[in-house]
Amino acid sequence: MTESTYLSRIGTLIRDARRHKGLTQSELADLLGTSQSAIARIEQGRQNLSLEMLARIGEKLDSEFVALGHGGPQHLRIVGGAKLSGSIPVKTSKNAAVGLLCASLLNKGRTTLRNLARIEEVNRIIEVLTSLDVKVRWLPDSNDLEIVPPAKIDLSSIDIAAGRRTRTIIMFLGPLLHEFDSFQLPYAGGCDLGTRTVEPHLSALRAFGLDVMATHGFYEAKVGDVRGDEEIPPIVLTERGDTVTENVLFAAARHDGTTIIRNASPNYMVQDVCFFLQKLGVQIEGIGTTTLTVTGVKDIDVDVEYSPSEDPIEAMSLIAAAVVTQSEITIERAPIEFLEIELATLTQMGLNYDVSPEYVAANGHTRLVDLTIHPGPLRAPIDKVAPMAFPGLNIDNLPFFALIAAMAEGTTMIHDWVYENRAIYLTELNKVGGQVQLLDPHRVMVTGPVPKWRAAEVMCPPALRPGVVILLAMLAAPGTSVLRNVYVINRGYEDLAERLNKLGATIETFRDI
Repeated sequence: MTESTYLSRIGTLIRDARRHKGLTQSELADLLGTSQSAIARIEQGRQNLSLEMLARIGEKLDSEFVALGHGGPQHLRIVGGAKLSGSIPVKTSKNAAVGLLCASLLNKGRTTLRNLARIEEVNRIIEVLTSLDVKVRWLPDSNDLEIVPPAKIDLSSIDIAAGRRTRTIIMFLGPLLHEFDSFQLPYAGGCDLGTRTVEPHLSALRAFGLDVMATHGFYEAKVGDVRGDEEIPPIVLTERGDTVTENVLFAAARHDGTTIIRNASPNYMVQDVCFFLQKLGVQIEGIGTTTLTVTGVKDIDVDVEYSPSEDPIEAMSLIAAAVVTQSEITIERAPIEFLEIELATLTQMGLNYDVSPEYVAANGHTRLVDLTIHPGPLRAPIDKVAPMAFPGLNIDNLPFFALIAAMAEGTTMIHDWVYENRAIYLTELNKVGGQVQLLDPHRVMVTGPVPKWRAAEVMCPPALRPGVVILLAMLAAPGTSVLRNVYVINRGYEDLAERLNKLGATIETFRDI
């Protein structure tokens, strides 16, 4: 059963259950805190649904089937070995989306985010925001999301379960410290990538009077004086992280004074947050550099629209899809300024590609191009492949180089020094014919070219990018492969299987009965 067929069946069940209860679409929408148009899309099978949302609908409609989210984990059946062809546009950035959703909490007015990624990570944050009485709705027949905050946020009603399923919850600290003298947030979750300390966040936010203790599954936060209009000494981040930079930006955005942030991340999602904050009236100098100077606005109440830029990580995954299937694919709307090091490395490996003239993204800033990837022989790079902070090779793009290296003549070292155990998941490529040797939790040696990719049944790794790497390798393997429990992929990619199918892939979504 395809995903669209599954959603249509669920939609029909919801419609029938609603009618049985004698409710209109508007009445059900009111019960769920959403819009009539959203209910209409659900019943038409045109909207992705999390199990949590299905459970909420089931509770209101007294429908056991819906409440159980019938069917369990989602799997993919891949018939590999076919060439891909055609053009595919890059979707907007997942990481920008989550940052912008958190940034919307700074604004008392209406925030409209255009062409937002409809992915599980976004759904998780929406569930948390909705539980705080924030009115969130998808505008009709679009991927535009409208966010209207309440007059006063009530944290007592926060959806604890949804909050614990995302690491993004830590990014609520920056906006909320302006609203409360004390508050608590549930512990964060996300991909299984080993320990990721939140200390850089907490250390940087102390400058704004925030003190946080972790106890009994919650962050317990207390907010002292935020120094009014006094100058805060320059904040030097101990880690040039994307989310920690955004969190400090959120705190600085409503600080009535000037904040200097040093060792800031200049990465793509941070730039999107900066451009958005500028639309809110916040002054920011140094966008795209490691030093940001922020002059905040104490109260923000404006109606604002913003379009996030395209996702360089998705663009890189599509490049890898073309390479591993030895196909010619045109990747439209690729954010070139966040792919230049990756493309320079691939050029050294012998990749043949064409680049269109540059044009500007809908945010008015990000440079885009169309990339056409041509099949051809590759060679292993002379040096190891390792990530660096922007403008270096993106940490999230590193796993795709393991897949590309498997197609290249020679041996490539992949050094994933950031995460404690993500490199381990790359050895799953061996199950589909790869030749990957684990040296330690951070390093693998990849020998190529693969003699022959082979079909297999594999449990999806609990980390987003390695999961996609296995999926793409299966596209190259003749025969039928199964990738089980792909929820983690749905966290970061919108309709990936369906979009690859439009290029000539054969991927079917199914669930165990």
